[in-house]
Amino acid sequence: MDIRQAMRTPLRDNSGVSLLFDYYNQLYFVERRFFPPDRSLGIYFEWYDSLTGVPSCQRTVAFEKACVLFNIGAVYTQIGTRQDRKSSRGLDSAVDAFLRAAGTFQYIHESFTNAPSMDLSPDMLDMLVQLMLAQARECLFEKLELQSQDLRDVDVCLDLGQEAAQVADAYSKVFGLISVPSVKDYVAQSWVSLAMVKQEHYRALSHYHVACGLLSLLKKQSSPKKHPAPKPPTPKKISVDANDNNNGSLSLPNRTRDTLQYIHAPNVEDDAKLQIEIRVPKDEAECRLLGRAHLREAVLRHDESQRLFRMCRELRGKDSLISELRRAHRRASELYKSLEEDDDFRDMLDPPLIVASTKFQLSLTPPDFAQFRVQDLFKSLGPVAIFSAKHHWTAPRTIQLVLQPGEKGDGFGFMVRGDAPVVVAGVDGGSLAEAAGMKQGDFIAAIGDEDVKWAVHEHVVQKIKEAKKNGSSLCLKLVTPMDRNYLKPRTSVTSNKGSFSPTSTTSSSSSGVSSGSHSPQGSVTSSRLAKQTSHQKKLTWNPFRNKAKGDEPNGYEGNVILR
Repeated sequence: MDIRQAMRTPLRDNSGVSLLFDYYNQLYFVERRFFPPDRSLGIYFEWYDSLTGVPSCQRTVAFEKACVLFNIGAVYTQIGTRQDRKSSRGLDSAVDAFLRAAGTFQYIHESFTNAPSMDLSPDMLDMLVQLMLAQARECLFEKLELQSQDLRDVDVCLDLGQEAAQVADAYSKVFGLISVPSVKDYVAQSWVSLAMVKQEHYRALSHYHVACGLLSLLKKQSSPKKHPAPKPPTPKKISVDANDNNNGSLSLPNRTRDTLQYIHAPNVEDDAKLQIEIRVPKDEAECRLLGRAHLREAVLRHDESQRLFRMCRELRGKDSLISELRRAHRRASELYKSLEEDDDFRDMLDPPLIVASTKFQLSLTPPDFAQFRVQDLFKSLGPVAIFSAKHHWTAPRTIQLVLQPGEKGDGFGFMVRGDAPVVVAGVDGGSLAEAAGMKQGDFIAAIGDEDVKWAVHEHVVQKIKEAKKNGSSLCLKLVTPMDRNYLKPRTSVTSNKGSFSPTSTTSSSSSGVSSGSHSPQGSVTSSRLAKQTSHQKKLTWNPFRNKAKGDEPNGYEGNVILR
């Protein structure tokens, strides 16, 4: 219980993640040893939703596992937000943390079903996965901005524009998932508003960087030659015509030309009359016109992001957020004002839409359970593959084999095979072993005071030989499996057996588990029922059987709730 109490309040760092993984891996042994797969025990696991605070309670270890994994993903998100996003190393760490969180939420979504908690619902988990991916892409975009701030040519600016559009599309997808009624009713309104704000903000940044790339072409064209101070333009020079031979031609590298051809989406029929038809500028006038159109769109998008920010009461207190929105808006506005000329009716036209594209392929990082190996706290009970709750055993019994004088040559009359644990392979008729009640298939749990459930074959044989050699008695503790004979290989069952999901978080009154496939929940076959009835007739000893109410002492409570 100490580790469970500690993992309820883990540190928001890698040590907290390690603690949660240690507890999760211990649950594997606890579930296999003490929780039978065909019924549920009277132990309730209770958790509180992180978004609503509503308690959820269930009697399956799978629910406990899912909640622990959810906390692991939550800690990863907090690790990602605490990184220094002004350095490349901090941004890489943030991306890694967000991808680990996304992989954890995706693992829960794929492995656990029918959870009573709203945090573990499929729609909520799907939204959280996309939210983590959007934040990871946001960090990659910031890293690209950081690395290219000293040298930004037209190709770098166009890449930044496409990456920003990709981030905007990611938050647009998040907004679509978070707007679903099954999710929107349970998350804070600030989440919905922030997704809309970031969508508009990064859409504005995409137009701003494309505009900067187009305007850098004008500087590149005029930089090799020194021109005299420009004279005030005459009305004749103000007109912008693609066929005007007085405009300087624009020479573009093949890569830049291909990128511009791809980055501008084709016109939509409804918006064709309101959009500029220029995709790849042919001269300086078209380049300036297209760049100004993108800048104007960036300013309008920044205005919209600030408007959405002001509409959410919970976001108004986020000073760092509004300061970043204002800084980006001021930067785009100043550049747009510096390019103002006399009025041109085409300044009111919208620029072409920017096609989102990215050079970064994100892959989810699922939880690595093997990285956090733990020791079984109940190792002394024996190998978990044999001594588990899914097997039925008789009560342990002790037999005493005493060799009489002159019987040393005959021995004790039994053979053993295997190791960890050693199983009785055969019993001679009329021998001491048969008279003491030893049966073929019994497991040797102890020899004298020594526990040999983990002992190898050679060690057990040596102990038996020593007892025979010394002529002393041999004291053995035996247990007999009731569900199968371990000396014979397990036969494959081809009947239509109900399948059980070890990761299902639901329980049924008939069997205690729910089906992981398309079979009905809690379905069992007649053969399993026949086995259960035969076990009941034999009155087998089982520490997990439900006691009758009259057998319970006064003040005994069968149901335990773990908080």
